[in-house]
Amino acid sequence: MSPLLIGISGYVLFQLAIVFFVARRVRSESDYLLAGRRFGTGLATFTIFATWFGAETCIGAAGQVYGGGLSDSTADPFGYAACLLLLGFVFAAPLWRRKLTTLADLFRNRYSRGVEKFAVLLLVPTSLMWAAAQIRALGQVISASSTFDVELAIGIAAGFVIVYTVYGGLMANAITDLVQGITVMIGLVVLLCAVVTAAGGIESSVAAIDPERLRLFGGPETPWWEVAERWAIPIFGSVIAQELISVILASHTPQVARRGALLGGSLYLLFGLIPVFIGLVGVSLLPGLEEPEQLLPLIAQKYLATLPYILFVGAMTSAILSTVAGALLAAAALLSHNLIVPLRPAMDNRAKVRIARASVVAGGLLAYLLARHAGGVYELVEQASAFGSSGVFTVVAFGLFTRRGHVRAAYTALATGVVTWTICHYVLDLPIAYLLSLGMAILAYLSVSFTEHPAPRHALE
Repeated sequence: MSPLLIGISGYVLFQLAIVFFVARRVRSESDYLLAGRRFGTGLATFTIFATWFGAETCIGAAGQVYGGGLSDSTADPFGYAACLLLLGFVFAAPLWRRKLTTLADLFRNRYSRGVEKFAVLLLVPTSLMWAAAQIRALGQVISASSTFDVELAIGIAAGFVIVYTVYGGLMANAITDLVQGITVMIGLVVLLCAVVTAAGGIESSVAAIDPERLRLFGGPETPWWEVAERWAIPIFGSVIAQELISVILASHTPQVARRGALLGGSLYLLFGLIPVFIGLVGVSLLPGLEEPEQLLPLIAQKYLATLPYILFVGAMTSAILSTVAGALLAAAALLSHNLIVPLRPAMDNRAKVRIARASVVAGGLLAYLLARHAGGVYELVEQASAFGSSGVFTVVAFGLFTRRGHVRAAYTALATGVVTWTICHYVLDLPIAYLLSLGMAILAYLSVSFTEHPAPRHALE
């Protein structure tokens, strides 16, 4: 076995040891899904950072920038950083005060059980697509670092992340996120220094970048509505994602929830700029790549010595593991807590935890199938942010902050959002599919709400 594989295996085993240790303390559904609501600012910050800082931020964004410049990577890190800041400033404290277990609980409490179940059917595919993106990216890292082909590597990645996620729950994920977040930061800084050195220093690195590739909003020929679409998907499509909301709900106080989102978003932007910079410089260092998503692993392989390279691969593995664990836990929480457990209300806590773990396994297998048949990491992440999220965002925003609209308005907005996006994206192939779906969902909610009585006051408390 090569030193690289030995180093990666050792790092992975260390992470598994943490997971298995924490798993012994899981006694209830709240322990497993919300870490007993005990997160302080540090754990909340690093869990949000590590959960969000995944494959698309490293592998996907660097590949996108390599292929088309900044305008091809609006979402990462810029759009998703804005999403986290919006979460902290607007949504974190109000959601925490609702004392929810999952985001879908808000749909039940504010609207009805039927709306809750409909929302779950839209939220779960989003989390599974997000997990599939991470599994695919981990397969890319394993493939680039070994003799395995990509398909086999994706299978290995899927098997490992299911085992990694299924035992410890959110607290284990948070503790490993602290380790993983620090590892990611160190690994990216090490790679950045190597890339700058290989390019001849800071001045030479910057000089090698084509100014045309620095247009974040595209050139003059790019229509404004396409730019708006690129920003709307990561911001409005992800701000109320279950992966993030679970950390908010697990925080000890609303102030911790707010600070965690704001600090996590700031770290995300700061360290997310490193893959972007490497993507810009990588065009001159490794021209003509057939697989742009392998840019970061190949640059690390070429310009880092063995030990720094092992550190880098460990960092990429960390980024991916933390994100896929959060996504699988999010899907499992929605499936078990909102769909399965209500069928047997008298179920004890041990049974609830078993169902949540079984849901992780089922979700992991579905994510593996998605990862095998997807076109790429970035494509998966974009679809995860866009699918059904326009209706979900609309219903959450109106339901959380206003008394306008009730059951029929919620159903109509959720259905209108997902149907509009599906038709515009897959059938008509329109460049503003998400904006149209968001606008139609808002219009549908408002139109129906005028025919309904206001929501009961207790639903807003």
